Amino acid sequence: MDPEHQPSGRYLFLLSVSALGVVYGDIGTSPLYAFRECFRKEHGISPTHENVLGILSLIFWSLLVVISIKYLSFVMRADNRGEGGILALMSLVRPRTEKRSFRRAILVSLGLFGAALLYGDGMITPAISVLSAIEGLQVATPVFAAFVVPLTVVVLIGLFVVQKFGTARVGAMFGPVMILWFVVLSVLGIWHIVQEPRVLAAVLPSHAINFFVINRVTGFFVLGSVFLVVTGGEALYADMGHFGKKPIRLAWFTFVFPALLLNYFGQGAFLLHDPRGVGDPFFRMAPGWALYPLVILATLATVIASQAVISGAFSLTRQAVQLGYLPRIVIRHTSEREIGQIYIPSVNWFLMLSAIGLVIAFKASTSLAAAYGVAVTATMAITTMLMAVVIKDHWKWSLVTIIAVTIPMLTIDLAYFGANIVKVMDGGWFPLAVGVLIFTVMTTWRRGRLILNDRLAEQTISVDAFLRELSAKKIPRVPGTAVFMSRQMEGIPTTLLHNIKHNKVVHDRVVFLSVDMDETPRLGEDERWRLENLGLGVYRLIVRFGFMEDTDIPGLLGRIECPVSFNPMLTSYFLGRETLIPTRRPGMARWREHLFAWMVRNSTSASIFFSLPANQVIELGAVVEL
Repeated sequence: MDPEHQPSGRYLFLLSVSALGVVYGDIGTSPLYAFRECFRKEHGISPTHENVLGILSLIFWSLLVVISIKYLSFVMRADNRGEGGILALMSLVRPRTEKRSFRRAILVSLGLFGAALLYGDGMITPAISVLSAIEGLQVATPVFAAFVVPLTVVVLIGLFVVQKFGTARVGAMFGPVMILWFVVLSVLGIWHIVQEPRVLAAVLPSHAINFFVINRVTGFFVLGSVFLVVTGGEALYADMGHFGKKPIRLAWFTFVFPALLLNYFGQGAFLLHDPRGVGDPFFRMAPGWALYPLVILATLATVIASQAVISGAFSLTRQAVQLGYLPRIVIRHTSEREIGQIYIPSVNWFLMLSAIGLVIAFKASTSLAAAYGVAVTATMAITTMLMAVVIKDHWKWSLVTIIAVTIPMLTIDLAYFGANIVKVMDGGWFPLAVGVLIFTVMTTWRRGRLILNDRLAEQTISVDAFLRELSAKKIPRVPGTAVFMSRQMEGIPTTLLHNIKHNKVVHDRVVFLSVDMDETPRLGEDERWRLENLGLGVYRLIVRFGFMEDTDIPGLLGRIECPVSFNPMLTSYFLGRETLIPTRRPGMARWREHLFAWMVRNSTSASIFFSLPANQVIELGAVVEL
């Protein structure tokens, strides 16, 4: 979405409807379990008048402060050329001119850990959402109790299997289904609010304060369940590039926010009328004849919510690969028109196995809820910290203003995190373990690449020395163009040295090609490339891609106006394939060197990643000691 373009009229309406399915699927299905979890037996909170109004007040103010104010009105202002998400934010706060430093290391570590934690969210959201929807069958009759887990596994398998076909064909259905879902949420809520209008008093913050006064420490830990109502907050920011700020905000304030409030207040009104329904107020508040259709609609809504999270994991992985924090992996496009619709098989099956494993291990959504929230609260707190840097470095606000804005937000984030961290032994360890694992992989890959570049630089020679050899005509020249892909932007690529060593020739036209992944999502054509004529038919070409762009090297070379001809019949691409040997040299721990070497061996070939024609690629092997 072009940040300068502001949609209006029919187009704005269509974008807002689409945002309902993709952006608000996660937060829109929270009524299935969020309010119920506040009254779990472990909390010891009974559904009295004071407790119901207190929890509803906390829900109201959480949605208002965290979603309406923090994310929609504040965080979404920090866009990286129209793109959002924690990696885009991390790129925004760490400028290209800032090289290795302690400040840079802290910002990168925060951003990477926040991104890593989102993978845990991507595993839990499909599991808890689909499971909580299908559990509605138990409300109709206990006969279905034994089939809840198997049915959930079947739905999850179907959800992940169809990912390879892309969302282009079914995406048009998302908006209408979610419109129906939010309408049903509103109708159910209004029906019960009319019967118990006193529940509307919960909008007063005094009820939330009174709740903490009455329940004290227990009331604080209930915040861990209240937080479930805002778990889709990060999706609003991450999907900003797909829809733009205006459609996302319009959909929230005119449709989603009112529907969620009406349903939560309706569930509260239902409990005031019948406290016995505390075990599953969402489904029990529906009339008997509507129960089965509601289960079907809820299942569809949770599948859509899961689809949004899965697509987000694909997008996050793509950004991490492009920015150099994950190895090259297979990324397939599922739509010729929408570049953002991608499918990553390895991530897809990893998420599927994890989600199914969670369902089988925890068996009930109320148990899964204990694992939910720890990762998201930590990510939200990291987002607030990075936002403070944006305010200081980019917006140039005064220190007093920065403190006045960010400290209250960070206090709320840390309060939610503190209430959730006690769930670690009950399942909260899982997303944290996933986050630590992926963070380790990301930092190992990044550090390993730097070490590998240093080792390769030790083996190269200067450009001047190479040109002297050419001018002395000691090396035979052959017709054609040779493109040597190089990690270094200085010196001579090791692939060229190996080619001279084995083939004893140099092509008439030699191009040292380096790819520079930019910290911005997309670049203009005038920023795309820089060519330097080194003399004697030798050139250095540096091409740049944004982290949301495809790295199509032949397509880009075909658009470059330069003295070099990249005729496919006369051009060869030389790539290096290193065999890495872990050593005791300073750099990384031996186990991390082994991990990095394994990732290099299993990463997708550079020829595939850069879309190079297979019949024009020559790979030269080399052994490198780390």
